[in-house]
Amino acid sequence: MTGPGGVVAQVVDPEMPMLTLDDLGVIRSVTRDGDRVVVTITPTYSGCPAVEEMRADIRSALAGAGYPASEVRTVFAPAWSTDWISDAGRRKLAEAGIAPPGSAPRTSGPVPLTLDTPSSVVRCPQCGSPATEELSRFGPTACTALRRCTACREPFEHMKEL
Repeated sequence: MTGPGGVVAQVVDPEMPMLTLDDLGVIRSVTRDGDRVVVTITPTYSGCPAVEEMRADIRSALAGAGYPASEVRTVFAPAWSTDWISDAGRRKLAEAGIAPPGSAPRTSGPVPLTLDTPSSVVRCPQCGSPATEELSRFGPTACTALRRCTACREPFEHMKEL
């Protein structure tokens, strides 16, 4: 039987199914408290609409692996950052045609929200060209923006740096 940490590491993100929650850096810890497994997560942002589905998927995976007693706790500090995405997660994003984020901006205190066009270069995940343009700051999920490559003309999503 796989340990509870291994089970939780395989749970897929409901909004980006090419990634596991572990790839995304959402899993903070997996511990045992007697017969109960306690999983602590930090969602990508406090209003994440998928957090209830994440909890249910984690509990379901644990129950299916023989751990029927589980609790999923949510913590918001420290705040999740795209820097927590694993190298494997970044590779999986690129393979799925989503440009992975660069390094998150370093700030202290609350993360500022800007609606300005980002200044960083975002390479096309299809052809690798740095010549891309933002079409919409908001994509199908709150974490992504819509872009287009001016070299190959392919549209793609970019996971924003947070």
